[in-house]
Amino acid sequence: MLIKRFAEAAPYQAPNHFDVRGLRLQGFEPGGPEKFWVGLSHFLPGGGAGPDASPLEKVYVVLSGRLSVTTGDEICELGPLDSCTIGPNVERSIVNKTNDIVTMIVIMPYPQ
Repeated sequence: MLIKRFAEAAPYQAPNHFDVRGLRLQGFEPGGPEKFWVGLSHFLPGGGAGPDASPLEKVYVVLSGRLSVTTGDEICELGPLDSCTIGPNVERSIVNKTNDIVTMIVIMPYPQ
């Protein structure tokens, strides 16, 4: 078992993200998960990511706030404890259109 305290979470900068602060909660370390990693993202008002796609699937779980997610012609808004899966190679954009900070968990496999 690997325990990581929130105070020990290391910051990371995700590519093609703006006005977002990320913390790595689990992964990329000895004794951690072997197939995926878990991050926590704080999206400032107006902050977001994309549009872009990656070969890795991902799961988003919004903890607080509201976040707009767009894939192709589909646009949805995720609120607290809503989640979505973005498949591999699916172009997506995400934007915090509110004046509140959005906090979201991100779960992704390791890059190949």
